[in-house]
Amino acid sequence: MTKEEPFEQKCINTIRFLAADAVEKAKSGHPGMPMGAAAMAYTLWRHHLKHNPANPQWVDRDRVVLSAGHASMLLYAMLHLTGYDVSLDDIKDFRQWGSKTPGHPERHHPPGCEVTTGPLGQGLATAVGMAVAEAHLAAKYNRPRQNIVNHFTYVLASDGDMMEGVTAEACSLAGHLGLGKLIVLYDENGVCLAGSTALSFTEDVGRRFEAYGWHVQKLADGNDTEAIDKAIEEAKGDTERPSVICIRTTIGYGAPHKQETSDAHGSPLGPDELLAAKKQLGWPAEPAFLIPEDVSAHLRECVTEGKKREQAWKKIFGDYAAKNPDSAREFQRIMAGQKPEGWEDALPVFPDDSKDIATRKASEGVLQALAHVLPELMGGSADLNPSTFTWLKGLGDFQKPGSGGSAIQGTTGSDWSYTGRNIHFGVREHAMAAVVNGMAIHGGFIPYASTFLTFCDYMRPSMRLAALMGLPVIYVFTHDSIGLGEDGPTHQPIEQVMNLRAVPNLTVIRPADANETVEAWRCALQNQTGPTALILTRQNLPVIKRSEFPPATGLRKGGYSLWDSSTILPQLIILATGSEVSIALEAAQKLFKEGIRVRVVSLPSWELFELQPAEYRESVLPASVRARISVEAGVRIGWERHVGFDGLMVGMDGFGASAPAKVLFEKFGFTAEKVAALAKTLIK
Repeated sequence: MTKEEPFEQKCINTIRFLAADAVEKAKSGHPGMPMGAAAMAYTLWRHHLKHNPANPQWVDRDRVVLSAGHASMLLYAMLHLTGYDVSLDDIKDFRQWGSKTPGHPERHHPPGCEVTTGPLGQGLATAVGMAVAEAHLAAKYNRPRQNIVNHFTYVLASDGDMMEGVTAEACSLAGHLGLGKLIVLYDENGVCLAGSTALSFTEDVGRRFEAYGWHVQKLADGNDTEAIDKAIEEAKGDTERPSVICIRTTIGYGAPHKQETSDAHGSPLGPDELLAAKKQLGWPAEPAFLIPEDVSAHLRECVTEGKKREQAWKKIFGDYAAKNPDSAREFQRIMAGQKPEGWEDALPVFPDDSKDIATRKASEGVLQALAHVLPELMGGSADLNPSTFTWLKGLGDFQKPGSGGSAIQGTTGSDWSYTGRNIHFGVREHAMAAVVNGMAIHGGFIPYASTFLTFCDYMRPSMRLAALMGLPVIYVFTHDSIGLGEDGPTHQPIEQVMNLRAVPNLTVIRPADANETVEAWRCALQNQTGPTALILTRQNLPVIKRSEFPPATGLRKGGYSLWDSSTILPQLIILATGSEVSIALEAAQKLFKEGIRVRVVSLPSWELFELQPAEYRESVLPASVRARISVEAGVRIGWERHVGFDGLMVGMDGFGASAPAKVLFEKFGFTAEKVAALAKTLIK
């Protein structure tokens, strides 16, 4: 039985029908969850959320993630009613071209929207990363009675979110880490788009989360605001464990013929059913988009309260800065996304006489050097640190405090704490990608994630969202081709590099040697508009003698002429990336001995190359030179862009095999002799 007070009921119905009216006007959308979950949203925003609608980017605000992104009108209604820069006209423009209120939430669009959601499970998994961020920053920067980082991350999740595999991965990790500032409000309405969840989902979610190590509460009535309020308060009090509150709600609440059915999930109620719902809940039929003045005044109190809360925080921070000036300056710098002056001076240089070195190993050297000048650099791998070389040596493991890790093989610190900068994601690639998204969204971090390149397929949905949101996340993908050798075709990426190049706003860089690897890291750290994928080798590669060849800084332009056999226009251009550049150089020198004018182009990043002026691209790849051949140990498709349909492509036709790398390169045709022989067929 509901315990809503009459005025609370009025506020909640305002939320319900603001959402339902917007969906009806748009003639598309999802009214069911906004109507069923309005009471929990009201309770959270009005009684628990620490935020300032006048400054949605206040660094110590509570974060709210609508993981059930299809219920976007619930979020937009709350943002409008509590005073964010979301007008009633914006609500009326729901799902229309150029509006602030798209069909699924998009980060900062509108203001107050923290995360782009829609693909189910992604929001909840991303929120785990936001909670990781809060825990680390609090452990590092807070001082006694000076908590400058002290906020919660709230998630509104649906049945569909709970079904997704990424949720299982991320919530298992969150439980292990004891992320007590993470609170999930689970809208358990038992209905999905295709019908009842009984068709496919009958597990006890609460018991599953208990097994993960979460604090679990169950509420039988989603309209009981008193019970919801108490449950949130109890969850906030348990800072040793993340919390999930399973709240039984009624999808499409109030719609007499469609509530509790999938008809209310993903389609407008229709004018007759909407009118009937308003009648049943005692709401005026007209006008649409009604917001009573007393409801507006009540919810707009969040603006005044929010300004006071931020002012109080600023006073605490002022006192903190007076006593801890260095820490305060560093905190302000990292939260602003700025790097310290001179950070690039830490980047190593590999001299000409360096021994052959794998680019994954060169990357390790870069990471270690940068870790000490960029305290915001933090990340890890999916249980592959010994292979991807992505640990930050001596900088501790991010673990639940007090666990003690000195006896655990492979740990880097004697005691576990949230101050550690190495995250052990476990074999959870999908969650790993979502978690680093959350860290980037929270702010204060340069997050990175690492695994074998072939396993990037497990990460793709989260990587796509990182690109969509423009997050400066860095992916360190090693074992980049058949060159990984004996582990065989299951671990040898063939189509992955080209797949990644197809993602808008994702910069892919496959360096040819150690010094190109240094430049690849430089570019990744300078890229503030989207994620970067570094594609690195397992096998050793020659360090190109830069005293004889152009500097590796050419990588910054995505592609450059690495070697020309003549000062006049070449007859033939060989393009290559990564480990195949050294093969291309050897082939070119063979051709030169036969009197053929050859240019070798290192093309480590198609995306960076496309950003260059047309004049520069023409200087590297003159249109008049039609004899071109590409060399890359992956699928050929896509190289037509650079070699044209008259050119040739040395690549893979199928999967690899299990054998030593040298044997595989020979068997699959990646040799200087094979490249030179094919190239000669282009010379007329």
